[in-house]
Amino acid sequence: MRSQGSSLEALNRWVDDVARLTGAASVLWCDGSDQEYARLVATMLESGDLLPLNETTNPRSYLHRSHPSDVARVEHLTFVCTPEQDDAGPNNHWMAPADAHAKMDALFDGAMRGRTMYVIPYCMGPIDSPLSRCGVEITDSPYVVANMKIMTRMGAPALARIEREGSFVKGLHSTGDLDPDRRFIMHFPEELTIKSIGSGYGGNALLGKKCHALRIASHQARREGWLAEHMLIVGIENPKGEKHYIAAAFPSACGKTNLAMLIPTEGYRKAGWKVWTVGDDICWMTPGKDGRLWAINPEAGYFGVAPGTGANTNPSALATLGHDAIFTNVAVTADNRPWWEGLDEGKPVTDWQGRPYDPANGPAAHPNSRFTVSAKQCPSWAPESEDAAGVPISAIVFGGRRPSLVPLVFESKDWAHGVLVGAAMGSETTAAATGAVGVLRRDSMAMKPFCGYNFADYFAHWLSFDKPGAKLPRIFHVNWFRKDADGRFMWPGYGENLRVLDWMIQRVQGLASGHDTPIGTVPARGELNTEGLAIPATTVDELLHVDVEGWIEELNAIGTYLDGFGERMPERLKVEREKVSKALEAAQDQRAERVA
Repeated sequence: MRSQGSSLEALNRWVDDVARLTGAASVLWCDGSDQEYARLVATMLESGDLLPLNETTNPRSYLHRSHPSDVARVEHLTFVCTPEQDDAGPNNHWMAPADAHAKMDALFDGAMRGRTMYVIPYCMGPIDSPLSRCGVEITDSPYVVANMKIMTRMGAPALARIEREGSFVKGLHSTGDLDPDRRFIMHFPEELTIKSIGSGYGGNALLGKKCHALRIASHQARREGWLAEHMLIVGIENPKGEKHYIAAAFPSACGKTNLAMLIPTEGYRKAGWKVWTVGDDICWMTPGKDGRLWAINPEAGYFGVAPGTGANTNPSALATLGHDAIFTNVAVTADNRPWWEGLDEGKPVTDWQGRPYDPANGPAAHPNSRFTVSAKQCPSWAPESEDAAGVPISAIVFGGRRPSLVPLVFESKDWAHGVLVGAAMGSETTAAATGAVGVLRRDSMAMKPFCGYNFADYFAHWLSFDKPGAKLPRIFHVNWFRKDADGRFMWPGYGENLRVLDWMIQRVQGLASGHDTPIGTVPARGELNTEGLAIPATTVDELLHVDVEGWIEELNAIGTYLDGFGERMPERLKVEREKVSKALEAAQDQRAERVA
């Protein structure tokens, strides 16, 4: 399916140049068809790159085992290559573009000798959406091709769009020799180019995902006036049939996919509430003619973490995985079903490395084991996911894992304050994960590993959307992880989180007055629906309490964090932080006067 037409001459030249450099034995242009996918699967089954799973319980599903040294994103080997180092910012590793190209081209020299070179035209987002963007990934990994087929709109329609538009992101990937010392991921935002070598792991090899959809797209978005964000998109339908779409950003281990696929609890279901999943990981938003932000999920599938996904935590995800899925680095049971920690049934007999399972070797499934599956298989998949116009966003939610201080939910005072709330967000680590409790790691907008340019410029870009005529979403912050004095979670979480989203929607509709505090608006007493919830009113009060003294310290720490980005930090964000600090100090003075 070599491309035709004069507008694709540059693509053809690039493909020819890469074939010569890498020494590929053959070149295959991918058409994205089901027949092509079946041929790829058959090839990988024959080579052992894929292993068949139980055809009865998991039809057309397969297991892939990656090299034990190649099981996760390699952020320390991930670079943003801009002409000026300051444009990449302190949030990124930087290398000069000429040096990066020279290093990568030397590694790609002969890297595909004896292998097939696949050319993958793909579209991030609905194929006919003006919000979507296209790319072409060249790879020598059939596993990457199969995953890109699931994760993107891939093949002939994408190539036709590239021919019409004449612009695309170039992604070059090779597994190379899987040597960790020869493994790098380079991004060239000014050139709309990605080069990745030495890894077959999804986040390093599926270049449409984090590399294109966030690092390169965030740079494109700043230049073109939109936002590329590490956010889920969920639709909430109330009993009147009104739908509100919410975009939400959380660092890892904060329940992002669970919220995207939230199942209403019995009371809400009986009342007529419904939840629709638009996306679980990435959100592209752009201002519409009506002044609202409209969003698409650029992905067509889920590349999700398997461990912890179970009937109690995320039954929708489990139902999604019943057929036509690729599992990576999970364990298997005696009857050849995929297994990971967090499943309620089955026992592993073979671990993720193919060894007989022995607890002494660690978990049966790798902690970062994954599944790849079409989004349309999700029971709560929203048909609006394919709408060319996208969906209008009513609210943006930030959140983190904070055992104390941060209330269950609060709303920012306005857009600028909301940007400060997102910039300051983070999570406190746990002993199980890090060996230290209460270490706060700030991860602004959950974009720290993924922003393709200087974070200070990124905050300024967010602030730029606040202009006359804009009808911007309300911005909220949530914290499902507040603990009591005995270390127990105070909020039940999971499906009960719909109660919090319900309050947000009431705020959007002007139906809840809220209670103003120095850090924002929390639900007024009685506004948060707790009917049928076994939680004392005193606990709800504590969940919504604002500790003024603690927040004064928090604002000081936020100031230090923001100052770390240097002179580019927008003054408006510093002023916003100062306003909140003064409001807290005034509240502290008022309390002291009352005591006196």
